[in-house]
Amino acid sequence: MHRKFKISVDGHPYDVVVEEIVGEVAAPTPAVATIASAVASHAPAAPVHAKPSAGAGDEVAPLAGVVNSVEVVIGQAVEVGTRIATIEAMKMKTEVFAKGAGKVAKIAVKAGDSVDSGGVLLTLA
Repeated sequence: MHRKFKISVDGHPYDVVVEEIVGEVAAPTPAVATIASAVASHAPAAPVHAKPSAGAGDEVAPLAGVVNSVEVVIGQAVEVGTRIATIEAMKMKTEVFAKGAGKVAKIAVKAGDSVDSGGVLLTLA
Protein backbone atom coordinates (compact mmCIF):
# COMPACT_ATOMS: atom_id res chain seq x y z
CA MET A 1 0.00 0.00 0.00
CA HIS A 2 1.41 3.37 -1.02
CA ARG A 3 0.61 6.59 0.83
CA LYS A 4 1.57 10.08 -0.30
CA PHE A 5 2.83 12.74 2.13
CA LYS A 6 4.13 16.28 1.79
CA ILE A 7 6.94 17.18 4.18
CA SER A 8 8.93 20.35 4.68
CA VAL A 9 12.52 20.45 5.91
CA ASP A 10 13.97 23.88 6.65
CA GLY A 11 11.30 25.43 4.42
CA HIS A 12 12.01 23.11 1.46
CA PRO A 13 8.89 21.13 0.50
CA TYR A 14 9.16 17.47 -0.53
CA ASP A 15 6.49 15.10 -1.83
CA VAL A 16 7.05 11.65 -0.36
CA VAL A 17 5.48 8.31 -1.24
CA VAL A 18 5.68 5.75 1.54
CA GLU A 19 5.13 2.03 1.04
CA GLU A 20 4.06 -0.11 3.97
CA ILE A 21 6.10 -3.31 4.13
CA VAL A 22 4.89 -6.07 6.43
CA GLY A 23 7.16 -8.96 7.34
CA GLU A 24 10.04 -8.17 4.99
CA VAL A 25 12.82 -5.67 4.59
CA ALA A 26 13.07 -4.00 1.21
CA ALA A 27 16.00 -2.12 -0.26
CA PRO A 28 15.31 1.62 -0.61
CA THR A 29 14.16 2.74 -4.03
CA PRO A 30 16.16 5.43 -5.85
CA ALA A 31 13.45 7.99 -5.03
CA VAL A 32 13.66 7.18 -1.32
CA ALA A 33 17.46 7.39 -1.39
CA THR A 34 17.24 10.77 -3.18
CA ILE A 35 14.79 12.17 -0.63
CA ALA A 36 16.84 10.82 2.26
CA SER A 37 19.93 12.44 0.79
CA ALA A 38 18.12 15.75 0.28
CA VAL A 39 16.75 15.73 3.81
CA ALA A 40 20.15 14.83 5.28
CA SER A 41 21.85 17.64 3.38
CA HIS A 42 19.43 20.18 4.88
CA ALA A 43 19.29 18.80 8.39
CA PRO A 44 21.75 20.15 10.95
CA ALA A 45 24.28 17.61 12.18
CA ALA A 46 23.30 16.32 15.59
CA PRO A 47 26.04 16.09 18.19
CA VAL A 48 27.05 12.54 18.97
CA HIS A 49 27.34 11.70 22.65
CA ALA A 50 28.54 8.23 23.51
CA LYS A 51 26.67 6.81 26.48
CA PRO A 52 29.02 4.94 28.79
CA SER A 53 28.01 1.31 29.04
CA ALA A 54 27.01 -0.11 32.36
CA GLY A 55 29.60 -2.18 34.12
CA ALA A 56 29.49 -4.90 36.71
CA GLY A 57 27.53 -3.79 39.76
CA ASP A 58 25.82 -0.91 37.95
CA GLU A 59 22.10 -0.51 38.48
CA VAL A 60 20.56 1.22 35.46
CA ALA A 61 17.39 3.14 34.61
CA PRO A 62 14.75 0.95 32.96
CA LEU A 63 13.36 3.97 31.07
CA ALA A 64 14.22 7.56 30.23
CA GLY A 65 12.85 10.20 32.57
CA VAL A 66 13.65 12.46 35.50
CA VAL A 67 14.92 11.07 38.79
CA ASN A 68 12.21 11.81 41.34
CA SER A 69 14.09 10.34 44.31
CA VAL A 70 17.06 8.16 45.26
CA GLU A 71 16.14 5.79 48.07
CA VAL A 72 19.62 4.64 49.13
CA VAL A 73 22.83 6.20 50.45
CA ILE A 74 26.50 5.37 49.92
CA GLY A 75 27.55 2.45 52.12
CA GLN A 76 24.03 1.06 52.45
CA ALA A 77 23.61 -2.70 52.01
CA VAL A 78 21.17 -3.50 49.21
CA GLU A 79 19.47 -6.82 48.47
CA VAL A 80 17.86 -7.91 45.22
CA GLY A 81 14.45 -6.20 45.06
CA THR A 82 15.33 -3.23 47.28
CA ARG A 83 13.76 -0.02 45.96
CA ILE A 84 16.71 2.16 44.92
CA ALA A 85 15.08 5.06 43.06
CA THR A 86 11.92 6.49 41.53
CA ILE A 87 11.90 7.86 37.98
CA GLU A 88 9.15 10.06 36.57
CA ALA A 89 8.29 9.92 32.88
CA MET A 90 5.16 11.34 31.25
CA LYS A 91 3.72 12.23 34.69
CA MET A 92 3.98 8.61 35.83
CA LYS A 93 6.33 7.47 38.56
CA THR A 94 8.20 4.20 38.16
CA GLU A 95 9.90 2.58 41.12
CA VAL A 96 13.30 1.06 40.33
CA PHE A 97 14.36 -2.04 42.24
CA ALA A 98 17.87 -3.47 42.58
CA LYS A 99 18.66 -6.39 40.31
CA GLY A 100 21.82 -7.22 42.27
CA ALA A 101 23.00 -7.23 45.87
CA GLY A 102 25.89 -5.43 47.55
CA LYS A 103 26.86 -2.15 49.17
CA VAL A 104 26.19 1.16 47.42
CA ALA A 105 29.64 2.31 46.30
CA LYS A 106 28.64 5.24 44.10
CA ILE A 107 25.44 7.16 43.33
CA ALA A 108 25.52 8.67 39.84
CA VAL A 109 22.27 10.68 39.95
CA LYS A 110 20.27 12.92 42.24
CA ALA A 111 16.65 14.05 42.34
CA GLY A 112 15.92 16.28 39.35
CA ASP A 113 18.53 14.70 37.04
CA SER A 114 17.46 13.46 33.61
CA VAL A 115 18.40 9.88 32.77
CA ASP A 116 18.32 7.85 29.58
CA SER A 117 17.09 4.30 29.42
CA GLY A 118 20.08 2.19 30.46
CA GLY A 119 21.78 5.14 32.17
CA VAL A 120 23.67 4.28 35.35
CA LEU A 121 21.85 5.20 38.55
CA LEU A 122 24.29 3.73 41.07
CA THR A 123 27.03 1.16 41.50
CA LEU A 124 27.03 -1.73 43.95
CA ALA A 125 30.27 -3.25 45.17
